[in-house]
Amino acid sequence: LEVFCYCLVFDHFRLTTLPWNSLSTWLYCFLFVDFGFYWAHRLAHEVNFIWAIHQAHHSGEDFTLVAALRQAVLQPFTAWITYVPMAVIGIPPQTFLVHLQLTELYMLWIHTEAIKSLGYLELIFNCPSHHRVHHARNRKYIDKNYGALFIFWDKLFGTYEDEDPDEPPVYGLVHPVESYDPFYLQFHTWISMYHNIRQTEGFRNKLCIPFKGPGWSPGKPRLGYIDEIPEIKQPVEYWNPQISIWKKIYVVWHSAIIVIFYHELSTKSNQLTQ
Repeated sequence: LEVFCYCLVFDHFRLTTLPWNSLSTWLYCFLFVDFGFYWAHRLAHEVNFIWAIHQAHHSGEDFTLVAALRQAVLQPFTAWITYVPMAVIGIPPQTFLVHLQLTELYMLWIHTEAIKSLGYLELIFNCPSHHRVHHARNRKYIDKNYGALFIFWDKLFGTYEDEDPDEPPVYGLVHPVESYDPFYLQFHTWISMYHNIRQTEGFRNKLCIPFKGPGWSPGKPRLGYIDEIPEIKQPVEYWNPQISIWKKIYVVWHSAIIVIFYHELSTKSNQLTQ
């Protein structure tokens, strides 16, 4: 959807056309995509209805490469917004698409606890330690480190936080979701927001709930109070339901079939289009 909206704006509303084979165009796009990702990501945490979409990505209590694949199904419907200005100034869609895909690939490997510190690289680049902070539900780590490739956007706009060796990140939502139901994980926040709107008095306050922060309520600042974030109870208890061996076998078998299906689809895609 990001590409569709981008092409639509580029075709009908661009002010000029930058050459796709120009080094400067690729450099502009390189920076603008990263800048756009920062703001798209920040909006996903600071605007309640977008957070209702994005929270599925943060619901996991383990931080591994698999966590990067826990994506919100509705995310493309909002992620395109911050990239539209690039289409207006005439950056070609093919250039944008390349950088967008490279950004998504980069974001995969930083979902890990295996890499502790990368030294001086962490001054400029978004590294695993930064993204561990971003996924943590510790009070001091909430709403920090939104960057994609570069971490200096967070330092510039006041959303940067170092990983504290004395406070290891604890992952998941501030109110953990004890469910593996994919539909519930994707949409439970919408249900909570609906009930919140119904229970809140005043039309203006009701209207503010989807557009202010997830922690907002009448009388509070836009993002709510950080002190209302629950403290981490020690020792940390993780939701770990017992799953029968037959369900585990089914999940492995089901996943293998999907991988085989997509492999066959990709290798025979040229035949399907003929």
